[in-house]
Amino acid sequence: MNGKQLKNSILQWAIQGKLVPQDPNDEPASVLLERIRKEKERLVKEKKIKKDKNASIIFRGEDNSYYEKFLATGEVQCIDEEIPFEIPNGWEWCRIRDISNSYIGLTYRPTDISQTGTIVLRSSNIQEGKLCLRDIVRVNINIPEKLWVQNNDILICARNGSKKLVGKSAIIDGINEPMTFGAFMAICKTPFYKYVYLFLQSDCFFSQLREVSGTTTINQLTQNNFNTFLIPLPSALEQQRIIAKVEELMPILEKYNKSQINLDKLNNEIGPLLKKSILQEAIQGQLVPQIAEEGTAQKLLEQIKQEKQKLVKEGKLKKSALTDSVIFKGDDNKYWEKVGKEVRCIDDEIPFEIPTTWAWVRLNDICSYIQRGKSPKYSLIKKYPVIAQKCNQWSGFSIDKAQFIEPSTLVSYGEERLLQDGDLMWNSTGLGTLGRMAIYWSSLNPYGVAVADSHVTVIRTLKQFVLPKYLYYYFSSNTVQSVIEDKADGSTKQKELSTTTIKGYILPLPPLAEQQRIVAKIEELASIMSRQMAK
Repeated sequence: MNGKQLKNSILQWAIQGKLVPQDPNDEPASVLLERIRKEKERLVKEKKIKKDKNASIIFRGEDNSYYEKFLATGEVQCIDEEIPFEIPNGWEWCRIRDISNSYIGLTYRPTDISQTGTIVLRSSNIQEGKLCLRDIVRVNINIPEKLWVQNNDILICARNGSKKLVGKSAIIDGINEPMTFGAFMAICKTPFYKYVYLFLQSDCFFSQLREVSGTTTINQLTQNNFNTFLIPLPSALEQQRIIAKVEELMPILEKYNKSQINLDKLNNEIGPLLKKSILQEAIQGQLVPQIAEEGTAQKLLEQIKQEKQKLVKEGKLKKSALTDSVIFKGDDNKYWEKVGKEVRCIDDEIPFEIPTTWAWVRLNDICSYIQRGKSPKYSLIKKYPVIAQKCNQWSGFSIDKAQFIEPSTLVSYGEERLLQDGDLMWNSTGLGTLGRMAIYWSSLNPYGVAVADSHVTVIRTLKQFVLPKYLYYYFSSNTVQSVIEDKADGSTKQKELSTTTIKGYILPLPPLAEQQRIVAKIEELASIMSRQMAK
């Protein structure tokens, strides 16, 4: 886990009530919210603020569902689908508008820009979560009172040409001259600014932002959308404990992140070269010694064949799965392949020599399932994730990058399409991501069931005979990756690995026990490399 991921996890724990313990003596958040509502009513009566026509109370019904009651009309709606996670006793869900006021910034013309006017804060003035005044613009223009920036305001990028920048924020602190903010920015004013700022950095905020920004071609966060965002609210005292704990952890995280950056730099320079060398030795049978008592790959292939025959009889495999190829070395020292009665020379496919106890095989002959995923119908309901190309990184499988299918469409997926532990997920389209692979593990998927999209090929080995990790290391090796685009079909702009091509991939197969020793040795060496680079 890198520094950014760790920070995101801590922020998510914080707003889920998992970072610090709850104190039963704390005043419940419901009392806090009621006090805020009464204060707003007082200010409305004094005509200091306008009445919020959308003011509401979120509560949990006797049926354990979440409901929202709109105070102006008395209307009650079930909002179960909006609630992303459970919160501790004493906490409450509310809308951002219930605990804050927000404003969109100042519109000005190029002719209003002046060397001596008022500073207008823009997106560039937020750098790494802090206010930065290196690049400023000043204007001479009448500025409404509500658009003046004050200390403890939260500055938010509300509109930008880059979608990645929308939502970034910073707390205004230590200003020593009047400032306003531009039309592409927003200000959030709240007495709970430190806690709200933590929320604005969390995935809970950004997941809601993605939902609303995904409905338009414009990269923006509107005031109306922002006001409706759900925020989990703890007691005032627990907010203080959360903030104190985060502030305690941030310096440690910064140190960790710097170490991680240095480590990544070393890995970028040295790691890949060492890894390539280790993987190449591994797949050529040079990383660990061969042991006669472990048998041969030929015996392993016989066991695989028997297992396939058994699965065909049980109706779990099609009869066509029994059409295996036999690859052998002829008296002429060339490699030949026999499929049925046909025999052909495949010398040009063999990249290197392997130990006598190993065998060259086609990928399809050692797998029970190889198939592209389906084109999904996406949904905002986070129930069944879809593994896409971005989920498969060389650093590992990441469910955080997944989108979700429409739950009702899961019935159209056969059981074999539901991902299983040890499934290899191979990116099969697109330059830049083509050939990238990860292994699926259900322990990394909190949603349970997952499927692959049409850009990812799922490879399911007969795991009792062929280790998924061994195949992963083979397909990660330079032998495969250096020629991946040559193996692919299509134009230079859109390359793809067809299912037929993938099924026909040739690979060196050691005995099962040697596969285990190879995987263990690679991981041992990887661990040593990491420790050495960390020093």
